[in-house]
Formats: sequence, C-alpha cells, structure tokens
Amino acid sequence: MGELLGTDLYRLDDLLTDEQKLMRRAVARLVDEEFLPTVQQHFRAGTFPTELAPKLGEMGLLGMNLQGYGCPGTDNVSYGLAMQELERGDSGLRSFCSVQGSLAMYPIWAFGSEEQKERWLPGMAAGKLIGCFGLTEPDHGSDPGGMKTRARKDGDHYVLNGTKLWITNGTVADVAVVWAKTDEGGASSIRGYLVEKGMPGFEAREIHGKVSLRASVTAELSFHDVRVPATNVLPKIEGLKGPLMCLNQARYGIAWGATGAHRAVFESAREYALSRVQFGKPIASFQLVQKKLADIYGELVKAQLVNWRLGQLKDLDQANYMHISFAKRNNVRVALEAARVAREILGANGITDDYPVIRHMTNLESVYTYEGTDDIHTLILGKELTGIPAFG
Repeated sequence: MGELLGTDLYRLDDLLTDEQKLMRRAVARLVDEEFLPTVQQHFRAGTFPTELAPKLGEMGLLGMNLQGYGCPGTDNVSYGLAMQELERGDSGLRSFCSVQGSLAMYPIWAFGSEEQKERWLPGMAAGKLIGCFGLTEPDHGSDPGGMKTRARKDGDHYVLNGTKLWITNGTVADVAVVWAKTDEGGASSIRGYLVEKGMPGFEAREIHGKVSLRASVTAELSFHDVRVPATNVLPKIEGLKGPLMCLNQARYGIAWGATGAHRAVFESAREYALSRVQFGKPIASFQLVQKKLADIYGELVKAQLVNWRLGQLKDLDQANYMHISFAKRNNVRVALEAARVAREILGANGITDDYPVIRHMTNLESVYTYEGTDDIHTLILGKELTGIPAFG
C-alpha cells in the first residue's frame, strides 16, 4: 500500500493482490499525469476539472464497487486503494468520485426501482451524468432527523420545498438525491427523491469564499414548489436508515482517502527535508526533523493497516458502521496532524501552494468535519465501548 513512498518498511504491498497493485498503479498514473499538473490552478481559481469525469468513468472509478448497470463491481480493497490515490492528488478529486459513487449512485442502486437504475446508473458510471446528495441543511448537520425540507403528495407528484447546504457537485449535477420529510399516513417519514436538473423551482448556487476544498464544487440547493414525479421517489427505503447507509459507504472511502493525503504530505516533507540545506547540511540530518518524519510515517502505516482490515471485513460483509466510524475518525485525525507537522518541516514554504502540504491541510479540516464530525464518530465508538448512547 506504500509503493509510491519508496519506504514500505512494513512490506504492506505484500498484503495486496497483483490485480489490486495494477489498479492502484493506473489510478496513480492518472493523478500524476492528468490531475496534479493542474491542481494548483484549480485550487487558486476555486474550480474542479469536470472534464476528467468521462476519464474517471472509462477507468471504472465511478461506482466501482457496485455490481451491474455499467459498474465494474470491484472488491472493496481495490476501491479503497483508488480513493487513496485520488486523495493523494486532492480531497476534491476523491470527493467527486465518492459523492458520485457512494452518495448518488449507491442509493439508486440499493433503493431504486429497476427503471431508475436503468435510466441513471450506466450514464453515471461512464461519467456522462453527474449526481449529488442532498441531506445536510443550513440548520441541521449532525442532526439530519431535524431536517426542514418537506415533500407534499399532490396526485402523481410530490411538491418539494426546502434548502440543502454544502453539497459537493451541486451545480454540475444532472440529478440530486434529495432526502425530505413527508406527512403520509399521519406520521412524518423521510424518503429519497431524484430531483433532476432543470426542474422548475430547483436551483443550485455555488458557495464562494471557501479556504478549504477549493478544487471542488460546493453548492446550496434550494427547492421552491418543485414538482417531482412519484416515479422519481426511491421505493425501497424509508426513514433515516437510507441516508445513513449511504454515508457509511462514503465514510469508507474517506478513511482510505485520508491516507492518500497523509502519504502526500509525508512524501513532500521527506523530499523537502532531504533537499533543504541549513547550517551546511540537509535538515533531514537533524534529530527533531527525523522524529517528525518518523511520527508521520508510523501513523501512516497504522492507518493503512486499519484500512486493509476494514476492506477485508467489508468484502466478507462483516463490516458495520462502528468499524467505519473507527477508521474515519482515526485516519482523518492522524492525517490532519501529519499535515500540520509536515507544514512545520517546510517552514515558511509550507504556507505556499507551491507545495501540496497547506492544500491538503486545509482540505483535511473539511474532511475532519464532513460525513460525520470527529465528535460524532467519537460518540459512536463510545457507545460501542460502553453500551450507553451519549447523543443529544
């Protein structure tokens, strides 16, 4: 799992199959040749290279661990390795693929009708159609059950009203998987609605002023009397279980992705320390710098082992939400700390985007918060350890 480091001290690559290594190498080549040369430009401009979407689809990276409908159905370790390489490039690139596959394609694949699957999944797998996921609202992040977005039944349509915030891919999406409450049968329930670009009353506005995830599209979605056909309602799920299952899929990819950012900052810091000369010798020769590099690398090895075991459990259908929360919490924490220490090693150069460290550090501040804050994952783990829920 550390091929590009040149320092795979624990021989983690021996845990991978030849097919997994080949797949990782292909994704690494895409990142190195087609993404990294332009990421600084996109980071500064606050844009995402959507022209890469068909290429990502051609390589089978969109919905890659789903079966059928144009999806390759790869194993979960392979999927994780791909997310690791993509985030070695940038969190925005991995987020695009995670949202497309885990948050937009997965609910259609798992909860959709056959007609919905046939209509959307092949085009999304090919990168010709883009999706987004609307759950978070301006006043409801960690408490999605308090959402205010409503869907009212009106004949063979549902009339949707509300707002969603911090939506990756929002302004470029052809379809939004939107979760809303409805009052049918006297009880409020949550359902998923496929809201299509161009439906009257549906608007997506890009969020500006971000200092994190700048090479990514983030939007606010608003719905004003949007008439959504009943045929666009996901028929096989009701309640919070649906969006939470989607989030588990995404959190799995994030756990791997964070190790990609971790690797990137380690490699940058190590290379810099070996080439930067102070007091007549490379700063890598100083004890404090070596300690910092050893700390960063040690946590990286442990995070990769957590991911590999989690991927095994997922392929055995034995991974649950606690395993995924553990990995997301641990791996993002240590990656963020690694980025901060790597920034120290680079000194003043660490705050410029001529080096990748500050870009990954600011990105990881968002990753630390989204798809469940660090506090939420801490409470999930705490409940498992004590048997006592401490939410609310």
